[in-house]
Amino acid sequence: MSDCCNCGTTVELAAMQARQRRVLLIVMLINIASCAMMFTAAYLSHSSSLLSGTLDNLGDALTYLLSLLVIGASLKAKAWVALFKGVLILCAALAVGAQIIWRFNNPAVPLFETMGVAALLNLSLNGVCLWLLTPLKDSDINLASAWECSRNDIFEGLAVVVAAVGVWVFKGSWPDLLVASVLLVLFLRSAWRVLGMAWRGLRSSENEVPASTSSK
Repeated sequence: MSDCCNCGTTVELAAMQARQRRVLLIVMLINIASCAMMFTAAYLSHSSSLLSGTLDNLGDALTYLLSLLVIGASLKAKAWVALFKGVLILCAALAVGAQIIWRFNNPAVPLFETMGVAALLNLSLNGVCLWLLTPLKDSDINLASAWECSRNDIFEGLAVVVAAVGVWVFKGSWPDLLVASVLLVLFLRSAWRVLGMAWRGLRSSENEVPASTSSK
């Protein structure tokens, strides 16, 4: 009877991991496509907030790739990957900060039409990713950190739409810079959360019992 239970558990685990791989692959491809679109739009529109979204999508694509690679791995491996994800988010925040400083010294009014179209497309794609990841967010630290990144994308997408509207209404660059600054704070907060999650995972992994030992 116990062998049958173990067999059923193994099958369920394999099915769950297959679902996780499928979802992470889809959201990774979506983020790669969105990143290419956003980078082009940021270059054409001279928008700091769009550039921050581009860096966010690039970091997310790497995050989902890493999450894909450690499905079924130990808690310690997943915690180390979560730590790397937190570092990626922090690097994106620093890049956004550098872009904001550069734009202050080299002011230019962004093209709100390009900003608006790109922002709406990006928000729609981010919504699809969050919808796909939400049912899996409580699976483990790996999917929880991936979901955290996807949730940030929704805030980022909404913020860039607001920035585009602000540029259109006020005919100036300050709404774009303001939103980019807000996103900078959001990225820093998210990096702190993911790094904290990774640290707790690493500490918990110290007490993790290896499968070979627990089966004896």
